[in-house]
Amino acid sequence: MPEYDLLLLRFGEITIKGKNRSRFEKAALSHVKLLLRAYPRTEARKDYGRIYVVLNGEPAHEIIDALKNVFGVTSISPMKTVSSNLEDILSGATSFMKGISWAGEKTFKVSVKRAWKGFPHPSLEMNKLVSTPILMAVPGLKVDVHHPAVNLRVEIREQETYLYTEVIQAAGGYPLGSNGKAMLLLSGGIDSPVAGWSAMRRGLEIECVHFHSYPFTSKKAEEKVLDLARVLSSYVGQIKVHLVPFTEIQTILSQSGHDNLMITLMRRAMLRIATRLAENNGALALVTGDSLGQVASQTLSSMNVIGRATDLPLLRPLVMSDKEEIISMARQIGTYELSILPYEDCCTLFVPKSPATNPNLRIIESAEASLTQLTEEIEKAVQGTETLCIRPDQDIDRSTGEEPVVQDKWF
Repeated sequence: MPEYDLLLLRFGEITIKGKNRSRFEKAALSHVKLLLRAYPRTEARKDYGRIYVVLNGEPAHEIIDALKNVFGVTSISPMKTVSSNLEDILSGATSFMKGISWAGEKTFKVSVKRAWKGFPHPSLEMNKLVSTPILMAVPGLKVDVHHPAVNLRVEIREQETYLYTEVIQAAGGYPLGSNGKAMLLLSGGIDSPVAGWSAMRRGLEIECVHFHSYPFTSKKAEEKVLDLARVLSSYVGQIKVHLVPFTEIQTILSQSGHDNLMITLMRRAMLRIATRLAENNGALALVTGDSLGQVASQTLSSMNVIGRATDLPLLRPLVMSDKEEIISMARQIGTYELSILPYEDCCTLFVPKSPATNPNLRIIESAEASLTQLTEEIEKAVQGTETLCIRPDQDIDRSTGEEPVVQDKWF
């Protein structure tokens, strides 16, 4: 395997942002530098449309595994650098190709890009000049310009020349926090962590809101949610989790005599609490894991009535995704195995046999008006919320007093 000097990180959608492009690129660079703190010898710098990470001996592919999760970056290439003169380019390219491990047919082509127009040899001529010593040095190697096993890319710039063969797919989207902040209603299920990842990929900073009902729910259920938040934090460095006490509200709703409306009433209460937390923490939207038609509260009628409980934009990244698509994404981002652990949360309690799928807003509001304690208990839940700051591979410290992140499960 070749030894690499540099990583090239490419931007995607950011490049169409016109005058705002610099702001998005700076946000991506800030995220990259945050993740590079674990590799103190590295240096990161921004160029037009790309970021370079100088490795200085740090492990290339280990760093790539971290940086490919940076939102806004579409691909990464580990590169070898040589001086921009013909002799060094030819010897460097030959040495680079000799270090490649071939798994199948040994075919290659050379693609030269002459970004420095002062270089005396044009690109097409350089393709032939670079290929010749490589063919002589690597036994059994053949040229295939249409379907090569390896495409050696040579990018000639005035200061130095870059050699690379790999283009590794990254997260894409927009940089973390470049489109504002939202509160994710995070449950222990499969959907909401995927919705949170999708929201972060579109440039939203998220804080999580989780609802618990002790003693009806166990500590294992809470630990499961915090582990899910920890997985999400691996994409952004850290995430706040607001733990909301929901026992009294659920008890009031379960004793209200509106069994078939229980889920609708519960979710509206959750949205009210999440809205208050959003206002307290500078968030401008709420994010849920709703998928249209998946369960009773996710019919179009139910989502309409439930959504009327908040004036904030209610974002549903998965609304048109089916369950298999969501499961596939959960596996990809690393939350699926945690999500299927059999620990009940508050939303699996007091579930009616026949939940309403077509609730009437007027009836729901009348039922809420009859629950005289509900507004007071919602305020108590907001005041009693515990905030934790979750980081990857770090124990949770409840003594920090940092702001909380709220989670809940949706039906």
